[in-house]
Amino acid sequence: MSTSVELTRFRVAPENTATMLAARPAMLADFRADRSGFLGARLVRLPDDEWLDVVEWRSSEDFAASRVKGANLPGIEAFFATIDTLVSAEEGTLADGE
Repeated sequence: MSTSVELTRFRVAPENTATMLAARPAMLADFRADRSGFLGARLVRLPDDEWLDVVEWRSSEDFAASRVKGANLPGIEAFFATIDTLVSAEEGTLADGE
């Protein structure tokens, strides 16, 4: 089974950046507690108030099941609430490190 990688690019208004970063640990804790197959995530700061969330899943099926749940827990909801614009969302397969 190949590791699935979720790539989500989004914008956060500068005045909401600190709130977003403060909400991140609770979101990750909720993912670890509630999302089967969640392996980890890295958040990358990009130019122009954009961010890239790189999330690894055990499988594409685990990622799909997570999407169905949406912002079902407070930590996830608080993080998602700071996002102003979804720029792009893609899924790929990890090509190295397996």
